[in-house]
Amino acid sequence: MGKPDGPIKLEEGWAMMEGGITKLKRVLEGEKTEAFTAQEYMQLYTNIYNMCTQKLPYDHSEQLYARYRTSLQNYIEECVVPSLKDLKGVSLLRTLCRRWQNHTLMVRWMSRIFSYLDRYYVQRHNLNSMNEVGLLVWKEVVHEVIKSRVTDAILELVERERDGEAVDCPLLKNSLATYQEVGMGLLDAYEKDFEAALLQTTAKYYKRKSAGWLETYSTPEFLSMAEACLKAEENRVDAYLHVSTRTKLLSTTETELLKEHSLSLLEKEGSGCAALLRDGKKEDLARMFRLFGRIPKGLEPMAAIFKDFVESEGMSHVRAATEAAGSKQAKEKDAGKAGKDGAAAPEHQFIRVAIDLHDTYSDYVVSYFGSASLFHKALKEAFETFCNKQIGRATVAEAMASFCDSLLRKGSTSEKLTDDEVESLLDRVVKLLAYVSDKDLFAEFYRTKLSKRLLGTHMASEELEKGVLIRLKQQCGTQFTSRMEGMVHDLAHAKDKMEEFVRWQKKRGVTLPVELNATVLTVGFWPTFKKIEPTLPEEMLMAMNQFTQFHEAINNGSRRLTWHHTHGNVLVRATYDKTYELVVTPTQATILALFNDATSLKYVEIQEATNIDSDDLERTLASLVFAKHKLLSKEPMGRTINSTDTFAYNAGFKDRMRRIRVALPPLEDRRKVKEDVGKDRVHIIQATIVRIMKSRRVMKHQELLVEVVGQTQKMFAADVKLVKKQIESLIEREFLERDEKDTAMYKYVA
Repeated sequence: MGKPDGPIKLEEGWAMMEGGITKLKRVLEGEKTEAFTAQEYMQLYTNIYNMCTQKLPYDHSEQLYARYRTSLQNYIEECVVPSLKDLKGVSLLRTLCRRWQNHTLMVRWMSRIFSYLDRYYVQRHNLNSMNEVGLLVWKEVVHEVIKSRVTDAILELVERERDGEAVDCPLLKNSLATYQEVGMGLLDAYEKDFEAALLQTTAKYYKRKSAGWLETYSTPEFLSMAEACLKAEENRVDAYLHVSTRTKLLSTTETELLKEHSLSLLEKEGSGCAALLRDGKKEDLARMFRLFGRIPKGLEPMAAIFKDFVESEGMSHVRAATEAAGSKQAKEKDAGKAGKDGAAAPEHQFIRVAIDLHDTYSDYVVSYFGSASLFHKALKEAFETFCNKQIGRATVAEAMASFCDSLLRKGSTSEKLTDDEVESLLDRVVKLLAYVSDKDLFAEFYRTKLSKRLLGTHMASEELEKGVLIRLKQQCGTQFTSRMEGMVHDLAHAKDKMEEFVRWQKKRGVTLPVELNATVLTVGFWPTFKKIEPTLPEEMLMAMNQFTQFHEAINNGSRRLTWHHTHGNVLVRATYDKTYELVVTPTQATILALFNDATSLKYVEIQEATNIDSDDLERTLASLVFAKHKLLSKEPMGRTINSTDTFAYNAGFKDRMRRIRVALPPLEDRRKVKEDVGKDRVHIIQATIVRIMKSRRVMKHQELLVEVVGQTQKMFAADVKLVKKQIESLIEREFLERDEKDTAMYKYVA
């Protein structure tokens, strides 16, 4: 068809268009007709082109645009609407999809034929495109009329699928595509006409289901089904719903299945969170964590139950250990002997149990609770509660120090363990220390016991000792371990100093009457030892005097040497039925040496000769008379040492060993250590107050209290009364002063 000789009139041109449109309708309706040819398409397109490019008044663009819409509307009203009128359910959806497909094809063909209008007329007048007009007509004539029936049909299939019935997912997807298409790039129709109803029916469905499940099933069974439902809803979105529905659909499902029943599920008797923890149902707990983590603040009640459970279990072990310690102390009191630190001590058993608890529930947090900070916090608070309780007469801090000592001491039950096992236990104890508030108390007890291991040559492994100090430094800081490291450093250099002493002797031609091995300690590093100054045998005094001269010579008299005999050892040869080598303390050696010149001595005579005070003398004599190795005998017989007793060389003593260590009864360290820690705390609190006030210059009373407690809590829980007392002390000593107008305000005095 070429360019016409004259202008094409509207009705003349439209008559040609109607013929093409009618043929297209027949094709879509499946009537027998010849297919469109390229020539026919070009004729129709050219006709539109010619009618739109004529000069006024023969430019028919506006009328063609209107008749395009009318043609589509007529087709829909004549063919589509009647075919959908009385249908419901699946038949409605199938017919809808077929009709929508036909409509899409018709719009596509007609848009191509009328494309000249799209390129020029629509652009100039800012109108809807030909394709958009097709969608608008469908929405007005079809969608708005049948949307409620279509939505009901889709929702019916969705519910049937939820109940386990197989449904035609492609049919659902194609049906919902009509909601999305008529929105022309927006989801208004989809969200308003379908999604809102979907969410509403979903809420009702799961509300009904969950109510029945709650009565019938245990918490793990309920959660397993809930998880399956959530997975099914996700699959449903992937299969035929719009992706934007995912979050809203899952949120609705989570609300009805989980949020509404969270406390009932978590606290359900026999199968709630506490019961699962009790029974070690790890996979069920992991599922519980996953599911309740999906709802806002859903994990908070679970974490609270976890905290209470761990705390309750820990406290039950505290009570059991306290009762066992009380029974043990009562038995020892009845037997008249002091207990020994050992692996079987109730306090040590508690530390082992606490380590195992920490391993178990740390694994829960990391492996099953996603390392969530909420559960780390719950675990921390639970352990802080029972790790700061008293076990019998000992605090947990003391028990931990004693437990470490049992692992690091030579001859303890730790020798049955490999070095790797001991190292692992020590590492876990140090981790447990994080929950102890009185870390300074642990440090002092540990330092006291470390001194005994180092000086008594009871150290099982130097590498293990250094390893513990490294771990403590990493966790608690350099200041925490500085004195302990100094102690180890002293021992490491003691051998070098003795070699230097031997060279000094040779240079001066001095020969000692007895072999001497002295260990020089730095006062600031070591615990304060009880001062005992016995009148030692002459041979020992001569050797000590020589070493004192050596020490003064190499230090030019700048460092004073003080002798302490508390932790010293003396090797004594004694003859009974055979010759024995006795490893004894200097005080024991002093007493035994008296029996070289006498077979029996009275208590008073021994005290005058040795210059040992009554408490230490009674303790030392008891170790020689009542202990396993009875080197002396006494008259009269009895279980106590009295000032009227007489002591004699026990000629009947026998033992199968030639080398014997004669131990002294252990001293009670607890009171002294606590006193030392109390003094240190006073100094730390005062120093902290001065440091804060020097920086702030002026501060309110309550703010200062909070700041001091906060800065000292890494080492100990500061008592507010003690802090107040130290503030008063600093005011009296004129480091601080009160504001004249406000007594609750402090000023720093420079």
